Amino acid sequence: MLKTEDFSAFPLRMWQNVLSKVKKAVVFMDDRCAESLHWSGGAAALLDAGARNVKQFSSFESGGVNEPKAVFVVSTLLKGRTVSVLKDVISLSRFQYCVVITSVCHSVHLLANNVTTEMEGTPVFEQFEEKLCEWMGNMNYTAEVMHVPLVFAPISQQLLLTPTFANVFPLLSPDLETINAKRPEKKKFGSLPDVDMHSLPVALQIEIKSLVSALNAMFEATSTREETFAVGPMSHIIAGELANHPQAKNRRKLAPNKASIIFVDRTMDLTGAVGHHGDNLVEKILTVLKPLPGHVTDVQVDMLELTSLQRSPHSENTVAPGCLAQTQSSAARSLWEAMLTGKHKEGVMEVRRQLVEAASKEKLPIKMSMGRVTPEQLCSYMQLFRSDWGALESHCGVLQLGLATAQMLRHPSLPRWDSCLGFERLLLQALGDSDFPAVLRQLLPLMKPRGGEDASATVSGTREDECGPEELILLLIYLYSLANEAQPADQDTEEEELEKLERELIGALTLVITRETELSPLLQKLTGCAHPEELTTERVHSAVEDMFETLRGLSHTRDHLKKLRSVYTASDGVHQATYRPFLRQILEEVFHPDRHESPDIEHMSGGLTDLLKTGFSMFMKVSRPHPSDNPLILLFLVGGVTPSELRLIKDTVTAHKPGMQVLVLSTRLLRPTDIPELLFTTQRLSPDIGI
Repeated sequence: MLKTEDFSAFPLRMWQNVLSKVKKAVVFMDDRCAESLHWSGGAAALLDAGARNVKQFSSFESGGVNEPKAVFVVSTLLKGRTVSVLKDVISLSRFQYCVVITSVCHSVHLLANNVTTEMEGTPVFEQFEEKLCEWMGNMNYTAEVMHVPLVFAPISQQLLLTPTFANVFPLLSPDLETINAKRPEKKKFGSLPDVDMHSLPVALQIEIKSLVSALNAMFEATSTREETFAVGPMSHIIAGELANHPQAKNRRKLAPNKASIIFVDRTMDLTGAVGHHGDNLVEKILTVLKPLPGHVTDVQVDMLELTSLQRSPHSENTVAPGCLAQTQSSAARSLWEAMLTGKHKEGVMEVRRQLVEAASKEKLPIKMSMGRVTPEQLCSYMQLFRSDWGALESHCGVLQLGLATAQMLRHPSLPRWDSCLGFERLLLQALGDSDFPAVLRQLLPLMKPRGGEDASATVSGTREDECGPEELILLLIYLYSLANEAQPADQDTEEEELEKLERELIGALTLVITRETELSPLLQKLTGCAHPEELTTERVHSAVEDMFETLRGLSHTRDHLKKLRSVYTASDGVHQATYRPFLRQILEEVFHPDRHESPDIEHMSGGLTDLLKTGFSMFMKVSRPHPSDNPLILLFLVGGVTPSELRLIKDTVTAHKPGMQVLVLSTRLLRPTDIPELLFTTQRLSPDIGI
């Protein structure tokens, strides 16, 4: 029987195709493929397979005099910038044998070259092989170009990510305006659910087709026949492409295994993505620690604690950072699973337990202590290992996860998590009693420059708790995504009041950002400024105005749904108002004992069979496929999933259908601050895919 492990093993199987080519080669790899490899064995896998060196895919790199063989691993089309970099590296080197591996399949290369007819063989790749020989300077040298779907990263047994598509995000109302601007008046779309694949820019169509091709390759490798479902406009487009994928027809006829795949737009529930209600250890680690350079998911773990170096302004760059991806040690893998899918307290306790166990195994002089786990206690355990190199090497994975936990627990910005949680709870209660402008007005007193005269009036009077611009933006997203849940008021009056209030908020937030002494990565992307000195009031004001334009559309993302339109339960006088996660509602629909057909979980056409069923249903009862028909469900979150949602999915499945296997796929593992970046700074309609 098909298991989730069959899918989580798929990325490792694909990397074997690369490892078979790297013997005695220098390997050049772009960031997205490197991130996929990072969770599938890392650079060590390449070196163990015989690679001489691993370098960044960059025009500033080249091979050495005694390095005649090169392997290039890229996540992009063999066009544009990718071709320029390849030519630069090869021209600066003395290669006689080049292998180029791209994660974009040949059919998508044909589309990118405006070839719509089916062609035998791989002519694009064959022509590119000739170019490689030209650049090497001898047509008798060896060149190979091949496609391997290296897009998946096995984060855990329950989760597969697609770093290549980390910036794919559902369409928003400003995107609809952009699409309509290029269409004649009579053919303009009325709403996002009306948008079809062919109306999207070519670059985005290519990205969607590349994702669908990778999914098809995974189903082919696991001999799976899938039933496809969708919730949300972007999911509808992706699921439709998968359902009608030309190379999938023969597979579906013969494949012995069955699975359901449900695509869900992240925009159906942004409350869960930006909220701080998630009681999860990894979510907090991802939020407070710095990202690992070139990576979307992993973070930098300061390893100085495991050395005898004194901490100084320069020591930070002396020791290479650790990370969360620990694929070698079984103990570290089990600890990571516990941290990722358990509650915060359970995760911290498991970190302590594993550190104690590791120290006991190595006969280190550990002092046992019970009660609350503190970062000082964890660090004291880990410092025991630095005097024993063998013990340090044996338990390096567990120690890195332990250090990540300790560094998160003592991070100065952690108190802001609780502050945001407190405000979200207050706002949630207020939604049931007031109209939207009245609830939104409660944010105005918070919008004060940090460290100013009114700082004490914001949260609790301490600098660490103070809401900065990032937290204020998260609270705005939280509220706007719940706007339809507020008490209704006179529409004209509310519209007028909201417009006036938004102008006040735009002005206040502009002032907050311009007074920042240091710009976070989000503020840099939002304003287009790298340093505070570059900020001008006009520039910030314009960026904040654009932000509010996007915010206004968030309250309408579920308008097209018939049943799952709300993620809110109002207070009834006995119980407080609560947030109802959209994913839980979807799973409850899927596992409902009556097996009724949900109007919001759309089954995508399977071709003629589905059309016949639709026709027959006019005269007789015909049952359509149901997501729970199959023993395994793949839940694909388009736009990202949070660690808290992984636990929620696991708990909901256990409660409703314990025997069912559910594997989560997503474009990225979200930290709350990823959402404003994806909403306000990502070019959804013109992604950078190298064309």
